[in-house]
Amino acid sequence: MQYFLYARKSTEDEERQVMSIEAQLAELAEFAKREKLEVIEEFVESKSAKKPGRKIFNEMIERIYAAEEPVGLLAWHPDRLARNSVDGGQIIYLIDQAKLASLRFPTFWFEPTPQGLFMLQVAFGQSKYYSDNLSENVKRGIRHKLRRGEWPSLAPIGYINNPKTRNIDPDPVKARAIKKAFEEFARGEHGLESLADRLSLWGVVSGSGERLSKAVVSRMLRNPIYIGLIQHNGETYEGSFAPVVSRATFEKVQSVLKERARPTRQDKQRHSFLYLGLLTCAECGGMITAQIAKGGKYRYYRCTKKLGSCSQPYLAEEKLEKQLEAFVSNVAVRDDWYNKMSTKMNEWEQEAQESSRTLAQNLKTDMAATEAKLNKLVDTFLDGDIEKPTYLKKKEELIKRKLKLKEEKRDFGRGGNNWLEPLKAWLEDAHHANSLTSHPDATSLKNFLARTATERRLRDKKVEIKWRGFWAQQAKMQQVSAREARGAVSAKGKEKSNRSDWSGRRESNSIYTVPNRACSQYTSPRILGIVHTQVNHLTPTMHQSLPFSQSQTIHRSYGYVSCFAQFKKVHLGTY
Repeated sequence: MQYFLYARKSTEDEERQVMSIEAQLAELAEFAKREKLEVIEEFVESKSAKKPGRKIFNEMIERIYAAEEPVGLLAWHPDRLARNSVDGGQIIYLIDQAKLASLRFPTFWFEPTPQGLFMLQVAFGQSKYYSDNLSENVKRGIRHKLRRGEWPSLAPIGYINNPKTRNIDPDPVKARAIKKAFEEFARGEHGLESLADRLSLWGVVSGSGERLSKAVVSRMLRNPIYIGLIQHNGETYEGSFAPVVSRATFEKVQSVLKERARPTRQDKQRHSFLYLGLLTCAECGGMITAQIAKGGKYRYYRCTKKLGSCSQPYLAEEKLEKQLEAFVSNVAVRDDWYNKMSTKMNEWEQEAQESSRTLAQNLKTDMAATEAKLNKLVDTFLDGDIEKPTYLKKKEELIKRKLKLKEEKRDFGRGGNNWLEPLKAWLEDAHHANSLTSHPDATSLKNFLARTATERRLRDKKVEIKWRGFWAQQAKMQQVSAREARGAVSAKGKEKSNRSDWSGRRESNSIYTVPNRACSQYTSPRILGIVHTQVNHLTPTMHQSLPFSQSQTIHRSYGYVSCFAQFKKVHLGTY
């Protein structure tokens, strides 16, 4: 009798279970030689037998059906042939139809009798039970890890698996690169393609060493794992590992992704106009479009005139760019000022480490209350009082609330520097604006203005900009500084300000060192004290009366930026 030999391993990974196939083939060859079995063909496969659909196994079954004479089948154990009822049923049916005359296993006895068929069915059943039971054990282990806040599988990009804690830790290098990538994308400095190039430059690549694809970068930016949340099978869990990015940065990135996901009309022309979509017409409100002249030698921007009659003229691209650079320079912070202001903010950050303990206690109480609500929600779901979709939605809300409270507690644990973060972000942007004026880049210039200006209009070949938030204050201070620097000097040679809120009075308190002029509201040496005092005067009692929220944090920071601008001008000098 002629035999088919079948050997199988469960994984398709070439580097795993390599010895499994080799060992089976060696043992089966020795067994066939010892039993004097004629093997006419070998079928070797790397595929799980938990589900039907194995290509090589099905090919072998078809060969058995097509054989004119009954054949035998040689395998290491029945579980190599089948771990599901469909494939096991095919083997038994072939025996019933006399297509399979013999089954030989080095580790299992079989003969084509009712007793032998029964034992074969038991062996197939045991194999299926082992597979099903193993699957349940793995799923139970994953659920247990998720409840403990542990990542259940291979670490995502930016994290590494820690074999000691059975959890993940931020990669010392890649985590910093990903944090930087999130921050730059939130500021609108990159698209998916350019961000992938940026990450590749920093060494964040795929497992094969290739640059990350746009799809992978998009999934990475949307993955809540980087703020400490695990999403598994539609359910959200709180992770016990350290987050890579802040919640505010992550939400800003989601906002940018959502905005860019909106369908836009594709430009039918092949020309790339640098500032298309940035400006609107100040006369009719229409969009400013672009066109070329003399074979592409010149580029002009004009109103589309789709909203009615409009008399606005054309504007050459190079003239438009110069105006935009001039506007950006009005809010830019020079390198020397950036260094001085960064140093001062670092001092404030160190002083702010003695923050409110009472607020921390309140946050701890809120966290305990949220945890209690979460436990009650789980109990209610287990009792069957609420539907699963409602349970999942409420659970995600409570976990996000708990994570937000933890982040707020961590911020105040660092000294209440949550109000400094928006100020730092503003300073970084303002310093970035300085590089845009010294080394112009059209894409970055456009993104910066789109991010910082609420209105960008074109009237009579002149650009009109309305700055957003504290950028307006910065532009105003720059303009005042420029006017005063050009020289408001009196006949007596004494410098006088054109502003009504400045005077030449000296400080009456002799403990302060005072320049020749001072602010009518705050004298220059006290400007620094004003900001410092505002931070230190946020006592626990005041914190209790004001509910903490991001909007109040940002609103408070506007005042600090205003004071900082005055401090920058008066205390450190005028530029």
